[in-house]
Amino acid sequence: MRNLKIACLQLELKKNNNFDLVESKIIETNKNNNDINLFVLSELCVGGAGAENKTFYLENYLDKFSALAQTVNAWIIPGTFYEEIEGEIFNTAPIINSSGELVQKCKKMFPWLPYEKNVALSNDACLFDIPSVGKIGVHVCYDLWFPETSRMLALSGAEIIINPTLTPTKDREIETVMVRATAAQQQVFYIDVNSCGEQGCGHSIVCDPNGEVVHKSFDSEDIFIVDLDLDLTKEARENGIFGLGQPIKSFRDHEGFKNMYKVKDEDYLKSLGPMTENQIKEKNDD
Repeated sequence: MRNLKIACLQLELKKNNNFDLVESKIIETNKNNNDINLFVLSELCVGGAGAENKTFYLENYLDKFSALAQTVNAWIIPGTFYEEIEGEIFNTAPIINSSGELVQKCKKMFPWLPYEKNVALSNDACLFDIPSVGKIGVHVCYDLWFPETSRMLALSGAEIIINPTLTPTKDREIETVMVRATAAQQQVFYIDVNSCGEQGCGHSIVCDPNGEVVHKSFDSEDIFIVDLDLDLTKEARENGIFGLGQPIKSFRDHEGFKNMYKVKDEDYLKSLGPMTENQIKEKNDD
């Protein structure tokens, strides 16, 4: 088994200036569960929306979260922050390991236009490895609405996709439906963490590679822990969802589509083996 214990923090946040709260919640959660491997927070949880406020840019908080990761001896994805690179502003999720090292930065590919103003688009597919566990993909909030982003991560070998989210709007229920569909289509664990309070409307959700709901929050603060076995992703991709549909291998083998994505891990896709014909299970079968 390749297990990953992930603490998801749907916090009741103010519009901005939430670092002290976030820090205290991570430390408290770690005291009660000191075997957590990864902490995940919501998009822009510290500084809130608004790219013009440089007080809450990534450069002002990276060292703080690096120190915090060492304190709790766990990886942290502290939501996202705006950062300026060569005159452009990106909405970026830093990936920090348990030694406090910045492993990767995930730039939001699709800002929420036309509302998320002055934020640049990104073409980067963000993946990172946790040693002896597996490969994890990250995209941010509105990226969920573009299935190409999830497919690109899945074809690159991601066994979990993590999506820090900031959604306060009435379309949140649609997003939770999309999370379940994405998990099944890409045969992947999908973790979507929203905020509540003055920022988001909650309803964080985790689904497994069979599209089953592992956890779904309500609209109030919810700090929950999921213990995920990444071998379930491998099993679903090799044998099919409930031993049936095999969408990743079908996409891999389709001559008209398999070259659509330049970013993919050919060796990983080959390792899933050939299509497998299993006994068809009817809806009411055990």
